[in-house]
Amino acid sequence: MIWKEKYKIGVPQIDTQHEELFARVTVFVETLRSDKEWDEKVSSVNGTLEFMKDYVVTHFRDEEAYQEEIGYKGLAEHKKTHSDMVAYVAAISEQYEKEGYKEITMQQFAGKLVTWLVNHVVADDQKIADYANQGEGK
Repeated sequence: MIWKEKYKIGVPQIDTQHEELFARVTVFVETLRSDKEWDEKVSSVNGTLEFMKDYVVTHFRDEEAYQEEIGYKGLAEHKKTHSDMVAYVAAISEQYEKEGYKEITMQQFAGKLVTWLVNHVVADDQKIADYANQGEGK
């Protein structure tokens, strides 16, 4: 996953968080795809999962605060998308722990995470930028 300048929404804090998410997810995917044995990957994978559980909550809170600040009309729908992702991350984390840290679970999580992150930042979050840039939120 490569961060592109065109993904920026023009809010430095949120843009920095997005860049960090892209970087972390990239390392996560590269770790999963590496030729190392699972027992050599599991510590890094677990660290990324723990990071994601905390960071998405922080990021989503900040992003929603900005949306409230500008009066973004899609806030309720955006919050729902965020809460669904937080619930998914929590559920997959619980499943992963209960199963005994199986690699296949993290492979599935990585696929969904990549798809979600790209679609959310490139599509949904760009709507926020478009709204703010049109002056509707000012």
